[in-house]
Amino acid sequence: MAMAAGLIAAPAAAREADRVLMSEHPQGRAFQEAVGYADAVIAGDTIYLSGVVAGMAKGETDLAPGYDRAFKAIAATLARAGASWDDVVDITTFHTDLAAHIDGFAAVKNKYVKAPFPAWTAIGVSRLYEPTAVVEIKVVAVKPRT
Repeated sequence: MAMAAGLIAAPAAAREADRVLMSEHPQGRAFQEAVGYADAVIAGDTIYLSGVVAGMAKGETDLAPGYDRAFKAIAATLARAGASWDDVVDITTFHTDLAAHIDGFAAVKNKYVKAPFPAWTAIGVSRLYEPTAVVEIKVVAVKPRT
């Protein structure tokens, strides 16, 4: 039995260094290394992105620019992984005030996410890790066939 077990090849690690995308910005990367997470992990043809937060920057009076920054950041990570918003199959969003923000959020989302639409789950939460954030966006994509 032991000999038979020895003949079975160990599965390849899902988190091989070349398939883990860390922040390209030194300050962001330092934070990721301290806390222990990556922008994205590619496992096979599936791309798992960590959540990206959105909120208002100093001087802003509308959440739309913050949502737009988050969607652009996600697009940049998807591009680094060889994908785009067209390859997203699942979106999960976490909102600190779902009822108040969903319409504005959906309007910005719809600039990036086109039909046929991915699955989307919107969840109301009491707070997020980043205290100034009002939403966190997590996506899963599948690499396009080449």
